[in-house]
Amino acid sequence: MTALDHPIILCHDCGVPHVLPPALPGHRAECRRCGAVLRHFRTGGLEHGTALAIASAILFVTANLFPILTFELEGRAQTATLLSGSVALWNGGYEVLGALVFFVLFLAPLAQVLGTLYVVMPLAAGRTAAPGAAWIFRTVGRLRRWAMAEVFLLGLIVAYVKLSDLAELEVGPSLAALVAFILVQVWGQATLSPFEVWERIAPQTRVAQTAGADPERLTACHDCRQVVAGTANGDGGGDCPRCGAGLHRRKPDSLRRSWALICAATILYIPANLLPIMTVVYFGAGQPDTILSGVEALIVAEMWPVALLVFFASITVPVLKLIGLVYLLVTVQRRSPERQRDRTRLYRMIEGVGRWSMVDIFMISLLAALVQLGAIATIHAELGAVAFAAVVVITMLASESFDPRLIWDAARRQDSSHD
Repeated sequence: MTALDHPIILCHDCGVPHVLPPALPGHRAECRRCGAVLRHFRTGGLEHGTALAIASAILFVTANLFPILTFELEGRAQTATLLSGSVALWNGGYEVLGALVFFVLFLAPLAQVLGTLYVVMPLAAGRTAAPGAAWIFRTVGRLRRWAMAEVFLLGLIVAYVKLSDLAELEVGPSLAALVAFILVQVWGQATLSPFEVWERIAPQTRVAQTAGADPERLTACHDCRQVVAGTANGDGGGDCPRCGAGLHRRKPDSLRRSWALICAATILYIPANLLPIMTVVYFGAGQPDTILSGVEALIVAEMWPVALLVFFASITVPVLKLIGLVYLLVTVQRRSPERQRDRTRLYRMIEGVGRWSMVDIFMISLLAALVQLGAIATIHAELGAVAFAAVVVITMLASESFDPRLIWDAARRQDSSHD
């Protein structure tokens, strides 16, 4: 293979083009400018990925068939499955919140597993890609950050600790299946290389195909990373020839969208912390809880590790995420050339940790499902939970709207203005 036959790829975090070397077992290609992982390759990745996807599907079905927790108080018992929380929120009048929990805990993980199986199984068997494989794998990639089984597990731990002093709790067989599902999912994502799957669906653009093209006018698909030659204005235009996604050299209106979403999240963060997120009624006496009062109750009960976990995930992470995004937007608009690599790493961190703030929402959904014992004890969600869930979702959308390549573009524009 000559150098002209090597695939070309643009870094998704800084936009610099790279010519990828031949894939070798254990090979890991990183961007020379920002350190982003461009491709990892493992022998038998498709076969192992198929086996792990099948195992994930079996474990996910098992996790939904049996109770995950049983709550018993004063001779009365209540069981909860994975879906019980979303049902309890829906029946309690918070349909949007129930639909969100259903989506991130059931629909997104299920679609991710089944979509991966549909795409990878024929490729692992040496056949051509199945019909619609490109669109399905593109959807799988977009759903990955919204599949939150591992975050739910953390919420379950918090709920267990909160209820352990109130009544007897029995762990159901679904918990083992859920833990196994999460571990297998992580293993599968580490084994399966998206670049390899896309290469099998349709080959990545080669160096020879871009010969003579201005590197500044190359456009990479945001979903499958396919490279196409841009138009005269530097924007690819049209749709990706491999996955069908809309082609743009940079995310459209990235800064304006990010600012709008950050402002919305900041406004909603106030009622999310001031309004009660749930109310606990025990033998007729009701007491509403805010996020902070819940942390204080855990501290009073000397549950320091759980209190710190809830405080970090529910209060610290959203605040730091908003501050971090504002910092990135301001430095881009000021065309700052300083600490570009560090700012790109900050963006990756913001994008990765935001979903963990859903811990409180999962905890509330479980408590609402388990503690429904009539006059003895009940727990139900409050309006503050809706505001807090909106903050989590909107900040995730804000980080998704921000294009980290603007960090490097801004500095380059400043350099060119000095020439």
